[in-house]
Amino acid sequence: MSETATIETLSGEQTFSAYVARPEGAPRAAIVVIQEIFGVNPGIRRKCDRLAEAGYLAVAPDLFWRIEPDVELAPDVEAEFQRALELMDKFDQDQGIRDIEATIHWIRRSEGVAQVGAVGYCLGGRLAYMTAARTDVDASVGYYAVGIDNLLREKHGIANPLMLHIAGDDGFVDKDTQTAMHEGLDDHPKVTLHDYPGLDHGFATEFGKRRDEQGATLADERTAEFFARHLG
Repeated sequence: MSETATIETLSGEQTFSAYVARPEGAPRAAIVVIQEIFGVNPGIRRKCDRLAEAGYLAVAPDLFWRIEPDVELAPDVEAEFQRALELMDKFDQDQGIRDIEATIHWIRRSEGVAQVGAVGYCLGGRLAYMTAARTDVDASVGYYAVGIDNLLREKHGIANPLMLHIAGDDGFVDKDTQTAMHEGLDDHPKVTLHDYPGLDHGFATEFGKRRDEQGATLADERTAEFFARHLG
């Protein structure tokens, strides 16, 4: 079952929407699903639906709401891809983390689910790392996160488990950045990195030409095991 929820910002002065997918019966835990640069589009909603099928309460907040509410873009359409890049340039990532934190608070307070994880893709993968470093989320997963080399100074804040899936031939995360991620995080007791040689950015998308079925299946299985171990 899915619905649209309204969530208050941390200040309580404004609200934003979120896509919510509910499991049958009581949820085993909750997971915040963090969008790519394409908004809460059909692919992100499908991620939520899959998590609900696995027994989780899944919530995908509209993080672009301050720029343009209810954005839904298709990555395989060039004009929409360019629009997504424009939105990313305008997006305040620090504010986005505060909205993710507000979503975590809403889940615990309004839904009564204590254990909350997060999973993000692309920009959302970067935000999943930031969420792990800046909030009390219980477990986080980032797929093909961008720019993590610029966030390694925050790794001391990661107190709960974090898993990152790294595409070996990522057009947005070069080899030097991947090396820096390993050098900075391999010895962190809470962080696990998985490499996917030969795969490009977006390999685990639900729809479209970017998806690699074998890579997506492997990454998603690892994510499922990770959440089963660390949530609930």
